[in-house]
Amino acid sequence: MLGQSLVVVSDAHLGAAPPATEGALLSFLEAVPDLGDCLLVNGDLFDFWFSYARVIPRRGFHVAAALARLARRLPIVMVGGNHDRWGGDFWEREVGARFEPHRATFEVGRRRVAAIHGDGLTEPKLRASLLHRAINHPITAAVYRAIHPEIGLRLVDALSPHLGDHTMDATKLRHAAVRQHRWAVELLAREPDLGLIVMGHTHQAALADLAPDRQYLNPGAWFDGFRYAIATETGAELHQFSPAAPPPPLPAVPR
Repeated sequence: MLGQSLVVVSDAHLGAAPPATEGALLSFLEAVPDLGDCLLVNGDLFDFWFSYARVIPRRGFHVAAALARLARRLPIVMVGGNHDRWGGDFWEREVGARFEPHRATFEVGRRRVAAIHGDGLTEPKLRASLLHRAINHPITAAVYRAIHPEIGLRLVDALSPHLGDHTMDATKLRHAAVRQHRWAVELLAREPDLGLIVMGHTHQAALADLAPDRQYLNPGAWFDGFRYAIATETGAELHQFSPAAPPPPLPAVPR
């Protein structure tokens, strides 16, 4: 069992989001022990992350250090997103967090949870599907690792606007959220032991009761109003963090 009260955050896209987004996240990480007793970072914490053998990307240093401090106090699970799936063993060896590139399964109280970022599952266009496969292929990571980090990171900065779907179109985002919701329903049907499915990627906050004691949760994007969620074995809640305000009280957990 990971804990009794799970704090969930996703899609901060640090490095592309404004600096205030990172500052608020650092304040949030300090507040996490007052919000729950375990943390899930469900993909795209960074707009790009690659774990090198001897280099730590400068953009991620402060957040990685904050997570390392937090991991000494409570369990942390990290799931890779389409922007930061190449975590390797860095998060486990250097930070003390459990890192799963595609899916993490664990228990919160008596509730079984599946955490999946959500990319590559419901893309309607062939181009997006093929791009997802190419980016996640081991050969792609091996070739990129051979490039000097300074050159590689600059290359990503130049190509990023053209590789991913960065749409802010409300209709497209709404349709993506509907497809993800449908996929979550299908997963619950395939895996009847699951009580909660946590996803990200669409940047659309969602909380739905799909069956008695079974829910689908997307906390929304951190960069969009500092959104997060809290889940226990009995339910889940959507929240927005205010760095200047005290955190909400810990949800009551049945004993």
